[in-house]
Amino acid sequence: MASSNGKKGVIGILTGGGDVPGLNPAIRAVTIRALREGYEVIGLRRGWASLVDMVRDKDYDNSDNYQHLTEELVNRAGRTGGTFLHTSRTNPGRVSKRHIPLHLQETYRDDRNDLTAEVLKNLDWLKINCLIPIGGDDTLSYGVRLFQEGVKVVAIPKTMDNDVPGTDYCIGFSTCVTRIIEMANRLRTSAGSHERILVLEVFGRYAGFTAMLPTMVGAANRCVIPEAKFNIDRLTELLIKDRRKNPSKYSVVLVSEGAMFEGDDMVFEHDTADAFGHKKLGGIGYFVSEKVKELSAKYNSGKGIDVMNQSLGYLVRCGDPDAIDSIVPMAYGNLALDLLLTNVHGRLVVLRNGRYDNVPIDVVVSTKKLVNVKEQYNTERLRPRYKSFEMKPLFIMTSDFG
Repeated sequence: MASSNGKKGVIGILTGGGDVPGLNPAIRAVTIRALREGYEVIGLRRGWASLVDMVRDKDYDNSDNYQHLTEELVNRAGRTGGTFLHTSRTNPGRVSKRHIPLHLQETYRDDRNDLTAEVLKNLDWLKINCLIPIGGDDTLSYGVRLFQEGVKVVAIPKTMDNDVPGTDYCIGFSTCVTRIIEMANRLRTSAGSHERILVLEVFGRYAGFTAMLPTMVGAANRCVIPEAKFNIDRLTELLIKDRRKNPSKYSVVLVSEGAMFEGDDMVFEHDTADAFGHKKLGGIGYFVSEKVKELSAKYNSGKGIDVMNQSLGYLVRCGDPDAIDSIVPMAYGNLALDLLLTNVHGRLVVLRNGRYDNVPIDVVVSTKKLVNVKEQYNTERLRPRYKSFEMKPLFIMTSDFG
């Protein structure tokens, strides 16, 4: 069992959902500030899973579930990508029967089980006074639940898709966009050498920001996004026109993983859903490339064109953070501590209009952050739409909250 050892209190921190560069800098910022303010910091391992699997017995080895954080530990990890606390997509409010820990199997026998009562007991057993979850809207939605149950929660937004509502920026987005631009520029040498069309699938289940921004800066000729179903004939026609105008005879399209053909639904890798009800996406890039290749002769004087297909996938979420994903997590961690030190909780730390701020945490479950198709996406040209950048935020497209 954790002990506060005369400290001001105990702060718990966790990372949930997909890993992104910037998580370790955020953990570092929270820990160093909290320790210097006189708090103890506990790192909860594997996201919400730690608070489900924990055994409340001082003689039980819970090292897989939590660890006490020190300056030495977080300084060593703080410059690296990923999360040294590890992560999961566990939803304690909806745990399947097969994932119930052995010591709780006699108590919870339903197909889906709400283990929030155990989570609250485990937080109390660890003497955690305040909780800082770092995650996307799924991870943070359970943070909202705990706040409603009386836990002091301050949340930090993280997701490479940049789709947490209420904030202009989520940790991981800048590095993701940077990597997409780099890899598109590298792959275009092969596309140009063979005079092919290059189809790149990128992350983005419901929001197309990771396809939109690289296309806007010239990494691709076209992009298709989840917010607007696309006509494959129109996409093929545009890509062949782009190829024809290019002296190197190639063109590039970025395909969000959640993009959909007209009259069709999302493409899933399999039918199994995670604890938040999401099936694993994957494969739309392949189907786009096959259809473009099949239709290419129709728009190229009867001559077919070869297509290169590459899913960038985890390549854009691995490795070290860029400058923005080193600076913003540091600021977010300190913002979270500012709130907790003044006994303010139930908040989400954010960047809005170029300024650091905070908003009510329930914005995470009360709205969605998506590309505004009418204002930001040209459905005829399958490209970002923009007229002026005056007074726009750093990454152009932002949250409509507030």
